[in-house]
Amino acid sequence: MQARFHAIWSEITPELQKALLPYIGNDDFPAMLTAEQVELIKQACGFDDHALELALLPLAAACAISPISDFRVGAIVRGESGNLYFGANMEFIGVPLQQTVHAEQSAITHAWLRGEKKLVSITINYSPCGHCRQFMNELNSGTQLEICLPERPRLTLADYLPEAFGPRDLSVTHLLLDTIHHGYQLDTEDECVLAALNAANQSHAPYSQSHSGVALIDEQNRVYTGRYAENAAFNPSLPPLQAALILMNMSGSDCHSIKRAILVEGKNGQLSHWNATESTLNFLGCKQIEHHTF
Repeated sequence: MQARFHAIWSEITPELQKALLPYIGNDDFPAMLTAEQVELIKQACGFDDHALELALLPLAAACAISPISDFRVGAIVRGESGNLYFGANMEFIGVPLQQTVHAEQSAITHAWLRGEKKLVSITINYSPCGHCRQFMNELNSGTQLEICLPERPRLTLADYLPEAFGPRDLSVTHLLLDTIHHGYQLDTEDECVLAALNAANQSHAPYSQSHSGVALIDEQNRVYTGRYAENAAFNPSLPPLQAALILMNMSGSDCHSIKRAILVEGKNGQLSHWNATESTLNFLGCKQIEHHTF
């Protein structure tokens, strides 16, 4: 079991501990449960979907990186596939607070990077801030996304974000989590650069058309990719580096163990992630940071 789960393991009921141990007991637990695993756990514990997601929140919150606030937020999203994906807030010392990742962004991006096509619900241990409500409004599930909190009625995003402004107001039809491939190419055989390029090709940037992707390689040579997720309100947009850091953290790798990082983006885009990406990676201790353009 990953060390981050040890401190909160006692908060899990014995029945749930027993049902989870075959999955979470492994060091390579990916902070997600497949639909099949979810059904087995529900049967073993007598839970419905809602009860299980609430019970899993302490495990999601244990994935938080919060050296500034010491405030741990966990989130669980359920995809149409039936899979559950964990998410948690992430903070980085030495860089502006705008580089922070919120738990809702983490769980949603985690699901997106693992190939989920649409979300049904999100369960959080604290009420979502306005930033996250706007981020969720970019999703192809729209304002019907169910939002669940402990000891609160289950509501929809429409309840949390009345009179919402979103992509449809800007005539954008391709929404976050929709499948897309932009068709960009690079003349290289470097698999890590190609991984970053593939991420850029699946990025969501309908407002600036500044598609971009990141690949991070840790000390064990594991590769984590992230895609840019733009938002109709602009500020809640999630940079590709943060997306890659989400996947890295959820996979159980240390974000300070990056030995090589690659940003791939368009040379003629309306914006560039290079300066912010390089700055954040420097504070994380990465020494080899590359910039490739198509």
